[in-house]
Parts: sequence; structure tokens; C-alpha cells
Amino acid sequence: MTSQTENPAATDAPETENESKSNEITKIIAVSSDKVLPADAAQAAYAAGYPVSLKETCYGLVITGKEENVNAVVKAVQALDYNHIFVKDRGFPAGDKRRCRATRNGGQRPGFYTLHAEISRMGEVGEALDDYDEGVQKAPANWPKKPSSFKMEDFINETLNEDDSSKKE
Repeated sequence: MTSQTENPAATDAPETENESKSNEITKIIAVSSDKVLPADAAQAAYAAGYPVSLKETCYGLVITGKEENVNAVVKAVQALDYNHIFVKDRGFPAGDKRRCRATRNGGQRPGFYTLHAEISRMGEVGEALDDYDEGVQKAPANWPKKPSSFKMEDFINETLNEDDSSKKE
């Protein structure tokens, strides 16, 4: 069995900009709360004091930084109203030229409409999570019964016969 030792020179060496960027992640924090506004989420993120890049948006925040720092900020923000503050991974940091509208002559950024649709449903998800936490019993589902194939066949034949008789008249 071999043991692995760290090279002290390698750990003390400063990271290059590309290495630093490759260790970064970006997350979207979307706020859908009656108690917390996106500005409140931003204040909590700033107050957490971690070295991350924050972009305030109409729906919440975009946070970029080292994974442990971003996750710590997310935890601090979600503590405001856990069931109504949602987190989603984002593939690109804020201002990335591949996604930025400024370099694409304006318009909606790709994925905006999907994000908008998701955010519009978050209130219902938050309420369901609140009910779950409170132990509210689920209402039993009232599913329609599957019709038998014989009844379907009879219905189709009756409909076809009615159509044939109306054409003859």
C-alpha cells in the first residue's frame, strides 16, 4: 500500500486565473415568499460575508464563487424562509459572454422563459412543503375509473350508427 503525501510547494502556489475559475460554481437563488423579498435575500447574502460574486435580479440572486463559499451563502439565505427560497445550479457565471445579452444585441437570454415558468410555480411548491412540514394529511386522489374496452366499443359503434343515420336523412 502506498501513502500519498502532499507537496507543500504545490499547495502554497497561487492559483492561476483559469484554475481559480474552474473551481467556481454558479447558483441561482429564486425567492417566492410572502415574508422575504429578493432584496432581503441579497442583504442576507452580503451579511454572510463570504467572498462570492453576487448579482441581484428581479427573482432573487445569481451567486458565483468557490463551491464551499457559495453553499454557505445559499444556506444563510435559505434560513430566511427555507420552503420558499429555491436554489438551482447555473452553468455560466453572471456576465459570461456566452450568455450575456449585451454581446448578443439584447433580447431574452436563452433559458429565461423556462426559468420564468419554474418561478411562477414555486409558490405552490412552497405551500405544499409548508403543508408537509405541518403534517397536513393529503386528500385522497379521486381518479376516474378506466372504462372497459367493451363499453368503449359499444360507444364507438353507437356513435358511428348515429352518424350513418343522420347522413341518410
